[in-house]
Amino acid sequence: MTGRDAGLVVRALGSRLELHTRQTEYRGHAGKLAAESAAEGYDLVITFGGDGTVNEVVNGLMQVADPAERPALAPVPGGGGNIFARTLGLPPDAGRAVQRILAAVAAGERRKIGLGLAGDRYFTSSAGLGLDAEVIEDMDSQRARGRRGTVAAYLRTTVLRYYRTDRRRPALTLHIPGQPPESSLFMGVVTNSSPWTYLGSRPVRPAHTDFSSGLDMFALRRLRTLTTLATLGQMMRSNEGEPPTGRDVVSAAALSELTFEAARPIPFHIDGEYLGETESVAFRFVPDALCVVT
Repeated sequence: MTGRDAGLVVRALGSRLELHTRQTEYRGHAGKLAAESAAEGYDLVITFGGDGTVNEVVNGLMQVADPAERPALAPVPGGGGNIFARTLGLPPDAGRAVQRILAAVAAGERRKIGLGLAGDRYFTSSAGLGLDAEVIEDMDSQRARGRRGTVAAYLRTTVLRYYRTDRRRPALTLHIPGQPPESSLFMGVVTNSSPWTYLGSRPVRPAHTDFSSGLDMFALRRLRTLTTLATLGQMMRSNEGEPPTGRDVVSAAALSELTFEAARPIPFHIDGEYLGETESVAFRFVPDALCVVT
């Protein structure tokens, strides 16, 4: 995203909407601006950025206790993955997405979506502990050194991290109410929607179909190369509805709550934002939490 891109998006939106624009200045600023927008009575908040920006805005809007008073959300894709915007059916191109949003606003097309809650932090798409969070931490370090977050960079970083991570000592235990604990897990991913991520234009689907049916989860008992590749292949071939399976795969769908506990501090992310290490995360599904323009 460049300043020119932002200018084009603002002009396109401003030609049809009464628009008040603000630019974020630091991490967490988008959430503060979103909460202020709700307090000032705005009806719609439009983001132009990536999934991290969307996550901050969502958490800012969720500070409003009454769902009826929360502004609706419309994401214009301007980041690397743009998973949330693409899952809502918006084109990855910002210009086309703006026209789709403007048409939806004019037609009054809105829908309610559920959110995931990890501890005290809401998420739209996914949260993860272990390997995928380690990859995100590595990518953050590369961006801080001025490198671009391309698909090739993600793939290269994932392969390097896979062979550097601890694949001998599983740290995670999964707790689902009414079921026996699953221990000795290497990584865990919780999704609120599908796809979980994209490899270029190819969606990677753990199983989830929408934002309203609860949380899905998959975890790996072993980080063997063949097991990992087979699981990834299943998710890239999936047409929704079928979670990954296999001797070393643990999966569940449509959950209202679950908890991961770790025997030692383990990397953790939400919506692609690395949040440091944790030893326990409780997840809960929050239905009809937010209104989106789509």
